[in-house]
Parts: sequence; structure tokens; C-alpha cells
Amino acid sequence: MITRARLVSIVLLVFLLMSGTAAVAKPETDPLLIAIDADFSTVAVEGGDAIAKGVALAVAQVNREGGLLGRHLQVVHKDHRGNPARGVANIRSLAQLDNLLAVVGGIHTPVAIAELPAIHQHNLLYLGAWAAGTAVVENNFDPGNVFRVSIRDSEAATVLVKHAKARGFKRVALALERTGWGRSNLDSITQAAQRHNISIEKVTWINWQQKSFEEAAASIESARVDAVIMVANAPEGAVITNAIYQTFGASLPIIAHWGIASGNFVTSVATDILQQMDIGVIQTFSFLYQNNPAAARLYKDYQSAYGKTAPDGIPAVVGLAHAYDLVQLLALAVKQANSVKVADIRQAMENLPETQGVVKLYNPAFTSTRHDALWAEDYFMARFNDNGNLIPMMR
Repeated sequence: MITRARLVSIVLLVFLLMSGTAAVAKPETDPLLIAIDADFSTVAVEGGDAIAKGVALAVAQVNREGGLLGRHLQVVHKDHRGNPARGVANIRSLAQLDNLLAVVGGIHTPVAIAELPAIHQHNLLYLGAWAAGTAVVENNFDPGNVFRVSIRDSEAATVLVKHAKARGFKRVALALERTGWGRSNLDSITQAAQRHNISIEKVTWINWQQKSFEEAAASIESARVDAVIMVANAPEGAVITNAIYQTFGASLPIIAHWGIASGNFVTSVATDILQQMDIGVIQTFSFLYQNNPAAARLYKDYQSAYGKTAPDGIPAVVGLAHAYDLVQLLALAVKQANSVKVADIRQAMENLPETQGVVKLYNPAFTSTRHDALWAEDYFMARFNDNGNLIPMMR
């Protein structure tokens, strides 16, 4: 005969077992999280916003199609403010979240590089949508958890230098931001210049938040160069450009890395000066001159979500396209792996089939020895039109 006390114990045991089972089962139905760690408040707000919109549109598309493994996706935002220490703190905070699938990161290279130890310590997948430093991917972590759809500095240098050579420039100066990104470009541009018989006559540097570049511009004038190759974000890029204009007028061409496309460069320089100057900017994507159905669908979705915008008028459009493709590639990898475990997704990312993305046909996007999806042949030079929007130059 079961006593009342014994019956109560059995009921409590059954309740605890059921509660435990429910606690274990619940995470399997909770949404999967994709985090964004980008600059939303300082020098690259346009780039951060573009990345966020690309992630949001890709997540919406995945959820419309039923989610991943029966679970919907949700987005978590973190603002690193261009500060490496804050970026590391963000990664450590995100690592505590249940059901975190991946972190989409972007802008800036120094932040991404500082985050690498924490990313790998906590075994997080990091999808690089906008950070060109070669060391972001070539980082000596094994296994490497970083997959990038973005420019890579060692490849960008070749494109920038070949553009200079095609223009007939033989003597150039460099104007570089004094960060890990600038130093990465010094190495890669120097090597590319040597390969293409272009002489670097002067190397100048600018610090973040520096307000004057006149002295450096005067030293560039003394070097008698044909053009300036500029590696800087929007605020410093505007300072450099304005100083070049004050020193040379519109006579000295500028060949620019893409950092100036991530912020308020156009308004800081003014469109009337941009219309006079000869400025080329490296890019990877434009909605102009497209016959790609994936790009057409993204453009339609963008307008539905954020309002009618001309194809050349979407700010920091490369961040939008890169982030969108990264989430789509991640979703494909999760489905292929039939798992949300990092090791399984990483292996699937390295073994994806041919995939039509917004930026390009990935064939494939990554391999076990190549975690960069874009290379020199995927880059092009663009110029500012009368509205301050970037227009691809003829390849």
C-alpha cells in the first residue's frame, strides 16, 4: 500500500522529470540568434546600418521560407563604436547567449583583429561583412572560425595599384590611417607597387580624429607624385581630401580604399569639390548594371522595407550585399549540416555547393584552406557622380 507521503514523493518526482524534460526541449524550439557587432554610432554609421539592413533582409527571407531546422531567426545588435576594447567586451557578452548561431561583424579591421582571441576562445562563428585587413582571416587560429565576404587588403592592393598603372601613374604617395588597417595596406601596397613598377615616393599617416593634413599634403607636393593612394575611413578621408584640394586644387588624383564609403565622406567634403576632383574608390558591388536575379530580389526587398531608393543611392551598399550573402550562406550551411553546432556548421561552410549570391556566383564560397569569398577579380573601381553616389567605372 502506498502511503500518502510516498504518493506525494512520486508526484513530485514525476513533476521534476517532466520539468527537466521541458527545460531540455525548450531551447530546441527557441529562435536561433544572429548577432551583429558593428559601428552604429561613430565614424562608420552608414556602414554599420547597411550591414544591419542586409542581415535583417536575409533573416526575413529565411524566416519566410520556414526558418532553419524548424526554428526562426532573431537578430541581436551590438555597437562596438569603432573601439577594439568595446568590441572584445561585446564578443564576450554575446558568448553568454543561448542559441547564438553566429556573429556578423564589420567595420573596422582593428576591432575585428582585437576580437579574434575571444571569438576563438568562446568558439563563435564570425562572419566578416566589412573589414579588409588580411589578418582578420589569416589569423593563425586552427580551426579558424572567421568566414569573410569582404575586400581583402592583399587583393585590394593589386587592384588599387593596377588602376594607377592603367592611368599611366608611375610615382605615387600613400596617405594611410595610423592603425592596423593602415599598416596592413602599407605592406600589401608596397609589394603590389614593386610588382607593377610603380614607385612609392612618399608615405604619410593620419590619426583617428585628426583635423589637419596640410603639412603632409605639402610633403606630398614636394614629392612630385602623379597620384595619392588613400586608405582611411570617412572622417579622416575627408580631412585628407580637403587638404589635397587646398594644396593641389583638382589636379592630383586620389585612388581610395573603401573606408570613405562607410560614413559621411560626401557631406564632409561637399559635392561641388567632389565633382571637380578625380577620386576613384574600390568597391565590390553595385545595384547598377545588374542582370543577377538575386540582386534584383534584394533591391526589391530593400525598397519594400526601407522605401524607394535609386539603385545608386543606397548608402554603403557593399555592407548591405555582403551581410545579406553571409546570412544566406550560413543558412545553407546549417541546412546542409542539419545541425547548429559550430564544428558542424564550420565544416559545412567549407563544403558548400555552387551558390548564386547577390555579389557573385560562389563556386564555392569557401574551402577548408580559403575562408575569403571575394578576390581581386571581384573588385572594381567606382567614382562619385553629381549626387555624391558611387558609380562603377567601366572595367
